[in-house]
Amino acid sequence: MNYDDYFADALLRLRGERRYRVFAEIERIAGQFPRAIWHSPSGPREVVIWCSNDYLGMGQHPKVIGAMVETAMRMGTGAGGTRNIAGTNHPLVALERELADLHGKAGALVFTSGYISNQTGIPTIAKLIPNCLILSDALNHNSMIEGIRQAGCERQIFRHSDMAHLEELLRAAGPSRPKLIACESLYSMDGDVAPLAEICDLAERYGAMTYVDEVHAVGMYGPRGGGIAERDGVMHRIDVLEGTLAKAFGCLGGYIAAKAEIIDAVRSYAPGFIFTTALPPAICSAATAAIRHLKASNWERERHQDRAARVKAILSAAGLPVMSSETHIVPLFVGDPELCKQASDILLDEHRIYIQPINYPTVAKGTERLRITPSPYHDDGLIDGLAEALLQVWQRLGLPLRKQSLAAE
Repeated sequence: MNYDDYFADALLRLRGERRYRVFAEIERIAGQFPRAIWHSPSGPREVVIWCSNDYLGMGQHPKVIGAMVETAMRMGTGAGGTRNIAGTNHPLVALERELADLHGKAGALVFTSGYISNQTGIPTIAKLIPNCLILSDALNHNSMIEGIRQAGCERQIFRHSDMAHLEELLRAAGPSRPKLIACESLYSMDGDVAPLAEICDLAERYGAMTYVDEVHAVGMYGPRGGGIAERDGVMHRIDVLEGTLAKAFGCLGGYIAAKAEIIDAVRSYAPGFIFTTALPPAICSAATAAIRHLKASNWERERHQDRAARVKAILSAAGLPVMSSETHIVPLFVGDPELCKQASDILLDEHRIYIQPINYPTVAKGTERLRITPSPYHDDGLIDGLAEALLQVWQRLGLPLRKQSLAAE
């Protein structure tokens, strides 16, 4: 039996469906973001990154780099093992206290990634609640979907941000059945925001817990960067808030913040926490520095919103199909996986602009797009250059202009 054939066939299927992923080798340069070096087949070339999730450029902030270097010099590189075996390094304890304070919760628990915090946190919480029914938004991230699947509980999907449908499911479940509503605050592919106040109203009316993923909002929104929940004044009404340290905070890791009993229960029962090596002290110190800075500084958030608004305005004025978004996410509709990949390749190879194509299964078939994420450091010249390059690519590939209506279909 030739086992290699199974893997070769699987890859062939992906290529046939235009879903085979190709990664660009990028070397970020501290102090020069969003400029970077692309190690192309023909050699190193300078490019401008337009799709980074380091939304605020905190990965190059002097305070963040300084904290990481100082801690690494003092404590070394690794954590030494799991927290249960090797102990909890002091910078990790400080980080969890900082996160709990950010969200106004009694405690926080850090995981090795935002994906793991959902994949482990959701099923651990749900399994500890007998006969728990999970109500999940239709557009929840894969990490939430996997966490819900691993919970082994009954789950029901409500139409995306459809409060009437959610209420219908809550009412049908009955007042005595335990229920957990799981949603995101900001959906990163379309850039839309969940009606968190209405979700909290329904949860309180029908006796449900709430679990909200703030991965694309922490650091970005609210007076201290607590996310959409802080901005909308509902942070105290949400039972579990989940976030990442790898986007606006420019580091690595994920976390949940909640009441002390919930945090302690997850800490004590979650296999994805118990059996995983902890984050290294240097990363914890860097993340703490980023959180503390963004709690006090609004410059990054204000500048970021200004840049996102300008990108939307310039691209829309050029007739490019910018999908409607109320946040910093700027999706540009393509609608075809092969053309989306071609557009990305031309931008990188000929215009030195790096924007990864977003294809199925990340988005639904027929809604393929380029996902643009401006930062505070994309100046007017870079924005104008982006618009000119995109227009040339659109014309070359015969892509239609001003087709925003397709984005909603």
